[in-house]
Formats: sequence, structure tokens, C-alpha cells
Amino acid sequence: MKNLTLFDLDHTLLPLDSDYEWGQFLTRIGAVDPEEFARRNEVFFAQYQAGTLNPIEYLEFALGTLARFPRKQLDAWHDQYMQEVIRPAITPVARDLIKRHQDTNDLIAIITATNRFVTEPIAREFGVAHLLAPQPEMTPAGEITGRLSGNPTFGSGKVTRTHEWLSEMGRTLDSFQKSHFYSDSQNDIPLLSIVTHPVATNPNAKLEAHAREKGWPLLKLFEEK
Repeated sequence: MKNLTLFDLDHTLLPLDSDYEWGQFLTRIGAVDPEEFARRNEVFFAQYQAGTLNPIEYLEFALGTLARFPRKQLDAWHDQYMQEVIRPAITPVARDLIKRHQDTNDLIAIITATNRFVTEPIAREFGVAHLLAPQPEMTPAGEITGRLSGNPTFGSGKVTRTHEWLSEMGRTLDSFQKSHFYSDSQNDIPLLSIVTHPVATNPNAKLEAHAREKGWPLLKLFEEK
């Protein structure tokens, strides 16, 4: 594999935020208190968009919510969430972008700040085998404890996790002729800055301004919902 390709997920491959929409889904089906959960979900989402999110605080909230339910129930709800929310939102152009990199035999990963429970089925739907995401702590029986295992993949944490993942395979960024990273957010500037081919994809205003200053390419895959 001569090239490495990394994708952010939310608002990059998906025209939505999978974590936020998972919370909205739980509210719609009556699994959580609609007013309190929606209020906290909106606050965290606004912090994420502004680049002020404390990832540990948010993950403790998100994983704590998951821990309230048996894994069997969570998996059933996630199947419904995929059917009702995620699959209808995936665009052909996003699938085609991944396929272009698959066709050139790139090493491909999705790297996201959204926890693995929410994102692993989404990565499978895109046909991407490698997912770098916050890992919920599990009991031996596979139940989610509500705690985080490891560190968040957020901001500079994405750089750290990328290096760790490549090291596990005996590789470094310099092992690849080209390294791409597609992202929409200024939160990902640390990782965008160390690959050979950063691509501001559906960029928010802060990332677009930074990308234009740096001469990075801009890519528009879809209109935001």
C-alpha cells in the first residue's frame, strides 16, 4: 500500500453528525427524557461546532447514556437507527470517493471523535475496515460500562491515535508516498497539517478560511442537512 487515506466521518462522509443524530433518535423513540437529554445534546453539539468541546466530558455523557441499557437493546436500536437515519443520508458521491481510494489499494481508515458503538456499523456500511474512534469500556459480557477506554480521538488526539495505529502495523506517515485526510472541521487542523494531501471537505467557515490561507483544496460532496 503506497498511499494512506483518512476520513473524518460527521459532516465529511455524512451530511449530518452521527452522534447528535443518535441522541435525537433516542429522544424520538422515548428511550431518554426528551427535554433534559435534548438540552444537553444541543449544548455539546454547539460546543463541538465552536471548537470548545471538552471531549472527555462529552464522552462521559454519551457513554453514560449507553450504559443505562442492555447491549442487546442497544444493538436493536442501532439497527433501527441505521435503517431510518444513516443509510438514507449516505450519498453516492461519498461512496464513490471511498471507492476511488479503494481502487488504488490505499490503506483507508475513518477517524472520528464519535464513539465506536455509534460509528462501527457506519464504517462497515461504507466498506471501511479500519475505524479509529473512542472505545467504550466493556464488561467481560460485552456490556457498556459508561467509561472511556483509552483517549479521545479529538483534535490533536487524532494525530496521536493515527501514529499509534500506524506503529501497530510497523508503519509511519513517512512510509507512504501520499497521505490524504478529508475533514470538514477546524478541530481537525492538527491532523490535516501533517498529511501530504489535506482536503477541506464540506468545510465549516473556520476550516475554509484556514484552507484558503494554506492553499489546501476544497471539496464539496453534498449540501448540508
